[in-house]
Amino acid sequence: MSDHTTPTPDLATATRQQFASDNYAGMCPEAAHWFHTANASGHAPAYGDDDWTKRVSDRLRETFETDCDVYFVFNGTAANSLALASLCQSYHSVICTPVAHIETDECGGPEFFSNGSKLLVADAGGEAAAHGKLTAQAVETMVLKRSDLHYPKPKVVSLTQATELGTVYSVDEVKAVTAMAQTHQLKVHMDGARFANAVASLDCHPADITWRAGVDVLCFGGTKNGLPVGEAVVFFDRALSEDFSYRVKQAGQLASKMRFISAPWLGMLESNLWLQNAGHANAMAQRLRAHLAKIPGLSLLVPTQANAVFAQLPQTVISRLQAQGWRFYEFIAGGGCRFMCAWDTTEASVDAFAAAIASAMKDA
Repeated sequence: MSDHTTPTPDLATATRQQFASDNYAGMCPEAAHWFHTANASGHAPAYGDDDWTKRVSDRLRETFETDCDVYFVFNGTAANSLALASLCQSYHSVICTPVAHIETDECGGPEFFSNGSKLLVADAGGEAAAHGKLTAQAVETMVLKRSDLHYPKPKVVSLTQATELGTVYSVDEVKAVTAMAQTHQLKVHMDGARFANAVASLDCHPADITWRAGVDVLCFGGTKNGLPVGEAVVFFDRALSEDFSYRVKQAGQLASKMRFISAPWLGMLESNLWLQNAGHANAMAQRLRAHLAKIPGLSLLVPTQANAVFAQLPQTVISRLQAQGWRFYEFIAGGGCRFMCAWDTTEASVDAFAAAIASAMKDA
């Protein structure tokens, strides 16, 4: 018999909702319904030739009100990396912010799948940089920095919408960046892992911050908004998607039973549930921010425009909260703490977490 005993899990802690990531949340009921409906429909063609995938692709075209090409992959890293690879040659470069997910959290995926395209980090300076955004001027500065053949030629601008700091580009901000990109013959990629949250925050038509604003390809995130798995890569410039299916296959991202990735999207797209889920997550973030704003000694770092709240906490408070079983990230905002709300975050969970922070701050 082992000398070590397995501790009894604290079920209250194990089952509580967390604020580390919206990836922690499960599948929403509507997505689950279509997942199981597809499963109960019997045999279906493989590799995306099924009626479910065609149906969802058409629904996405209706959502964006344009005839776009749609592909499904397992995750956001693949979506971003393969999309960028389709826009670049190995000697090209991609302009992004210092906090862009493709720069900080893709483990070199964009460089790998593009056979070496370099990411050029542009510091917009001032409020834009503090909010994790690119500006038209920052893009032009990077483009004009050098033009000799010893430097990787700028080819793509990548926008993150909503940003990694939980802020949102307005329609005019997107248009300004894309206009500058077009001036210099650059393509525009949008990392939309939380695109739904941005659209819900702006209360605009999804086309208005994508193809109508000059975006060429969108990586439309579903996993963080209630899907079990899978992101959609949407090419508004269909010429850019030539041979993209081969990239997906070569990268190991072509699902043989594609219907189980695509069918749950029906639950999201019907009755605009994707916006309802995102709107709820945004509202919970606002609720949490309102609580935290009342706590003496706590500093809020950036505006809460999507579903994330960033705050500066003393290390003793962070350690105490973690010891109590609360989970959140610290590495994203220069040492600040990120609290992320999801489609299923409840008011009770927000209130309980805020109360725990208030108590820890009081005793700090």
